[in-house]
Amino acid sequence: MGGRRGRGEGTVFRRGDGLWVGALTFGYDSRGKRRRQVVYGATKAEVLERLARLRVSALDGTMVHPQRLTVAGYLARWLEDTVRTGMRESTYQMYEITVRCHIAPSIGGVQLPRVGAMHVHAMLAEMERNGASPRQRQIAFKVFRRAMRQAVRWKMIPHDPCAAVTAPRVPHREMQVLTPEQARRFLAAACEDRLYGLYAVLLGCGLRLGEALGLTWPDVDLERGTITVRRQLCDVNGRLWLQEPKTERSRRTIDLPAFVADALRDHQQRMKTEGHLLNDRLLVFVDTDGKPIRRTNLRKRSFLPLLRRAGLPRIRLHDLRHTAATLHLLQGTHPSVVQHMLGHARVSITLDVYSHVLPTLGKEAAQRIDALLRAPRPGR
Repeated sequence: MGGRRGRGEGTVFRRGDGLWVGALTFGYDSRGKRRRQVVYGATKAEVLERLARLRVSALDGTMVHPQRLTVAGYLARWLEDTVRTGMRESTYQMYEITVRCHIAPSIGGVQLPRVGAMHVHAMLAEMERNGASPRQRQIAFKVFRRAMRQAVRWKMIPHDPCAAVTAPRVPHREMQVLTPEQARRFLAAACEDRLYGLYAVLLGCGLRLGEALGLTWPDVDLERGTITVRRQLCDVNGRLWLQEPKTERSRRTIDLPAFVADALRDHQQRMKTEGHLLNDRLLVFVDTDGKPIRRTNLRKRSFLPLLRRAGLPRIRLHDLRHTAATLHLLQGTHPSVVQHMLGHARVSITLDVYSHVLPTLGKEAAQRIDALLRAPRPGR
């Protein structure tokens, strides 16, 4: 035990596990029940400091009573006070959907101070029973862990309940990459499609789909043969909006292969014919009504039919980006150039993601250095 407490300290004691606990009473509620606030700390001095802050908060009316706050109530406040104001809109949308659809229905009714590792395990198990994918469970765990760490920093709970839980693992998914011959077949099938320019950009430059759909005509310099990535089109929960790329590396200018520049010139003429060249946001790629393109519509109405027409296996739109990077590396493009093209923060990321190409590159490099340095042996 911590010995006799000093005047005005409130209830302060040390638990058997060594953690210090402090409590203050702040009057009574309408039913005559005492209103108490409990705080925790590694040392007595830390607990006393938190109790002192509680007294000040009680006087100015800003004190929060976590004992009466549920997980759902806390998460709602955390989303508005921290996520909405401090993160990108797309991140907020993803977090809000995760909380509303997965976390709150499972453990939202638990009182915040009582939430523990078993509640987190129960939430993840319930998500699995309901058919949530490993990736969805991983995201839910990540969101909840971030929220609980903030609750610890706000002194609302003593420990992070996620600390004792192993994060869900997502099975590694092999990327599906088109061969050079398959890529040519795809482009041949798409050459008469009104969005051929989009597919040329994705395969020739390796842009993320949101970056390609967020291109505006001022970003395209056909005289110099470049495009500049300045924003991306976000498509979350039925909402479309433009936002800046996530990192500084994602803001980049890319040199266009000649076939991509030609495709964009043809696309520009097509947009003039359709009357969409000067659409409200100057977007390069728009739907037939001049509005931004939705990913689901692009996939179902254009991309998948083109794959069938070309006799190719069913792949994701994102695999066109993987194909572009792989083909560049196989053609001998320096990894740092590929890194810049893709907008990766470090070249190590590029080499790690596309490590499947490295054995081939190593063999070709060995052959080149052999041809350079091999000398005839005496007597041969």
